[in-house]
Amino acid sequence: MTHTTPPNDATRAGYVALVGCPNVGKSTLMNRFAGEKLSIVTEREQTTRERVTGIVTTGATQLVFVDTPGLLDPRYLLQRSMLGEALRAVEDADVVLLILDATRPEETRPAGEALARLSDRRDSLVVAVNKVDAAPAGAVGALARWTRETFGLDACPMSAERGEGVAELRVELEERLPASPFFYPPDEIAVQPLRFFVAELIRETIFEAYEQEVPYSTVVRVEEYREAERPIYIRATVYVERSSQKGIIIGKGGGAIKELGQRARAKVEAFVGERVYLDLWVKVLPGWRRKAATLRRLGYSVPDG
Repeated sequence: MTHTTPPNDATRAGYVALVGCPNVGKSTLMNRFAGEKLSIVTEREQTTRERVTGIVTTGATQLVFVDTPGLLDPRYLLQRSMLGEALRAVEDADVVLLILDATRPEETRPAGEALARLSDRRDSLVVAVNKVDAAPAGAVGALARWTRETFGLDACPMSAERGEGVAELRVELEERLPASPFFYPPDEIAVQPLRFFVAELIRETIFEAYEQEVPYSTVVRVEEYREAERPIYIRATVYVERSSQKGIIIGKGGGAIKELGQRARAKVEAFVGERVYLDLWVKVLPGWRRKAATLRRLGYSVPDG
């Protein structure tokens, strides 16, 4: 990678992978660190499917956060892709931040291959216990003991939602960064293009607006982004697996997709800071979550075998 600043022993920079089981607060913490909404957040598990990168530069340090999909037991090919993304981030990062959920102390301890990979990175590992403000009695202490027994480390208590302990955690991460010039200009906050974030905001709105399996069966891709037009013209396609799901997304008389478009447009306009014309389409890609060729076409990394 080409550095964007000259070598300087006084600066520190590095990639920090945010990892953990689904719904432990990785995306909320990413947004808290960045001071911007870069990762979508919903109450439902497995919202994050791809790595999202946020850049935080202060003084002589640059933290490049990589939000990752949850460490899960994959049931189909898309989930295998998601797990692969998370495990590659564990291997590639300069610092690995494992996040545990104090409201679910038994459920959010990684196991199996994920635990083995984390143990291999013990020297670069930091463990944070999130949601301490909502934890049942004894849960924080139990996770702290597990962390010491498993990794020989002290856990950092915090609340990503309320910001408690986040500043202290950031200092801990900064101290782990290697001496390095910055990777990105100090004023940059993200790596992915605007199209990526627009698609994610539409997908977040789908998770909020629809129930059961429909959100998990959808993927959004921005087909056109005419930045020179006013309002900005954006054409996006919502892909679903079955015709029945297409009907649910569109709704009776097109009412559901109209509401989806209005809610998503408001989010996109807040993100880009300008008026937007959002043109939404719905198409069927049968069984896309389980087909390697289709996943590759959609831009997902597909594991071998």
